[in-house]
Amino acid sequence: MKKDPQNSSKELASVLFPYEEWIPTEPNIWVAKSRLEQKDKEPEKWKKEMSQAHILTDRGSIAYFLPEKIINNESNKQCADLVLDGEIVEMKMVSGSRVTLGGQFRYGLKQGSALQKNHNNIKEHSVFIWLLTDLSVGSVKAKIAGELKDREDEGRFICFFEKTDELYSWTYKELINLIGR
Repeated sequence: MKKDPQNSSKELASVLFPYEEWIPTEPNIWVAKSRLEQKDKEPEKWKKEMSQAHILTDRGSIAYFLPEKIINNESNKQCADLVLDGEIVEMKMVSGSRVTLGGQFRYGLKQGSALQKNHNNIKEHSVFIWLLTDLSVGSVKAKIAGELKDREDEGRFICFFEKTDELYSWTYKELINLIGR
């Protein structure tokens, strides 16, 4: 039986941030009450993140925007943007070269893995990139596979190609298999 994305998203978001209140803001989108402050403080950032989320939620996904930072005794770190269909996802918008794509992907991995540190049962974290440049699907897959070659992360890479209006998703394992590791 397939997991219910609504329940699995809310469940994971609540495990990660048990004291947070989740506010429904648009169809298929809930936002941590503490993150709603961003709407007024950083309206351009808010608009960009909502646009990214709409690419996914307009196709039926369920999104829970997480608080901006992980605040604990050890640190005050930025964390992944949201829980999407029951998995941690960091969103990035890339308008540069393959080098920029690789750097943003690595940074997204870091933000996603920060949420896993205190939750050993959470195994996956993914990265979504809205690609604004004219890179080919093959070039993007090869670049991300190269970024994953020495890593053990579980999750998937989701990429929306602005120029062709196409959305792709590959597991990290599928991409690593491209380079034969």
